Amino acid sequence: MGKPQERSSSKPKSNGPRLRVGRRIQTWRGRRITIGIVLAAILLIAAFIFWPRPEQATIDPSRLAQDPSLGPPTAAVTIVEYGDFGCTTCRAWFQAGIMDEVRTQYGDKVRFVWRDFPIITAQSPKAAEAGQCAFNQGKFWEYHDLLYERAPALSINDLKSYASELGLDTATFNQCLDSGQYKGKVDRSLQDAYAHHFIGTPSFLVNGQPLAGPPSLETLQGLIDTILASG
Repeated sequence: MGKPQERSSSKPKSNGPRLRVGRRIQTWRGRRITIGIVLAAILLIAAFIFWPRPEQATIDPSRLAQDPSLGPPTAAVTIVEYGDFGCTTCRAWFQAGIMDEVRTQYGDKVRFVWRDFPIITAQSPKAAEAGQCAFNQGKFWEYHDLLYERAPALSINDLKSYASELGLDTATFNQCLDSGQYKGKVDRSLQDAYAHHFIGTPSFLVNGQPLAGPPSLETLQGLIDTILASG
């Protein structure tokens, strides 16, 4: 009989060194990715901080207190509207012609004042600033009417286009809008509306008395007649 075959006693080579090298490569790649993300974040933050922005002009305190108005300051009745150019109800109230009817009927006995209450759309605050920039060039009410006519097109490009359409100095208007020159003025009007506990647009003050919601012509006539009758 032949001798039984001897089994080989050799063992397979260990993969340990290869695994350790692979882990090191993965760790190194992971660190590179992490470092890259951190560096990108730092660059983005630096760009945000140091990127040049249009210079914001200082607003004279007297200008902060100025609001667009129609009618004499000596009028017996002052109606203040807190409005939003992105508000469909504000637009409908304006287009109903109630303000024009009141002015025609009462003349210099009534004064209308506009204050910004930009809470309805994301574009409303910038549209409010644009109105203030137009006011600076003596064209607020023309701009006001055009915004309501063209709404809801209230992008930055739209706002600048309307200024050009009305013949405003576009370089001055664009700088005013881009710099946020009247953001503080708009914010002040917004806080004033909240101080009167208004929560929607349009809201009104009639000789300082709050009137929420768009009033009908008959409602305004009744309030005005009562005030005028009381002297």
